[in-house]
Amino acid sequence: MRLDKFLKVSRLIKRRTVANEACDAGRVLINGRTAKASAAVKAGDVIEIQFGTKAVKVEVLDVQETVKKDNAAELYKYL
Repeated sequence: MRLDKFLKVSRLIKRRTVANEACDAGRVLINGRTAKASAAVKAGDVIEIQFGTKAVKVEVLDVQETVKKDNAAELYKYL
């Protein structure tokens, strides 16, 4: 699955366009490397997102095309 779509489906970032802009700005890392919005995400990847002065680091547990809001947090684990 594409990185920008995963960020939206998992609700780490609210909109896919915002996720796309964050990737273009270099604020999203996958396994320690700057990632483009089209980068493939798979289970076991570590994603780090820079939100201004705050950084969020999560490990991908599962990748699904669609998920309900209540189950979105089950796609990742905070590190």
